[in-house]
Amino acid sequence: MNRLTHMIFRYMTRETTPLSGVALCLYSSKFLMAHFKFQEKWSADGFAYLTHRGFNMPIIFLESGKDVLPESIRNDTVSGVIVAFIVEELEVEYERLKNEGVTITEPIREDPWGERLFQVTDPNGVVIQLVQWVEPSDEHYAENNPGNQSW
Repeated sequence: MNRLTHMIFRYMTRETTPLSGVALCLYSSKFLMAHFKFQEKWSADGFAYLTHRGFNMPIIFLESGKDVLPESIRNDTVSGVIVAFIVEELEVEYERLKNEGVTITEPIREDPWGERLFQVTDPNGVVIQLVQWVEPSDEHYAENNPGNQSW
């Protein structure tokens, strides 16, 4: 990476934070706190900033309709966004969430490129996907896997 590119990235991006517009902020916030060990760092009317001890990526929820959102998206709510958490023991998380009464909206499946996953959906429709990386089952993906040292 040349010096100019390095400087641009270094000074323009400090961190990335998923920000979702939701119908009722409290529902998504409580769901992540109850089932994924997030803590509420800041909140206000229609706003929640959640953090997690295990990783340095907060999640922000804003209720739709708030004046702080640009008018063009002010009344939109989350659609088609998936928040993915990488886990070590997918089956353990699956059973834990089922036992906690969370509805599994996509059962465990394995994709040929080496992704095992399942999904749950919070009360606002935010899809949360739990992923465990495994060896690709498809020969094409196994050969072209970035982790493959033969490249």
